[in-house]
Amino acid sequence: MIILTPPIVFIILLAFSWLLAMASSIVAFKRKGPIGALDKPYAGGEDVKKHRVQPDYSQFFPFAFFFTILHVVTLVLATFPVGSLGAFVVAVVYIVGAMLGLYILFRR
Repeated sequence: MIILTPPIVFIILLAFSWLLAMASSIVAFKRKGPIGALDKPYAGGEDVKKHRVQPDYSQFFPFAFFFTILHVVTLVLATFPVGSLGAFVVAVVYIVGAMLGLYILFRR
């Protein structure tokens, strides 16, 4: 069936998505107000000062690294075949690498 080929399915889904976006823009709430009122942040009716906060992600990085390392190691350990010596070596290398990475991450 030609309708199940990826380009045709893509075109059909693209058209459906466009129609859905158009239909939802018709029923969407349209706020009335002065020009530029939609550009202001809403904080429960309170005026928000125009200041920008520059977040510091240096405290976030250790948690993201810890999360990533442990999940990759868990995935490798959970999926390696039991009887394969080569897969066991790869799993041990992942565990040692994770331990080294976590040591480097949390050393003070």
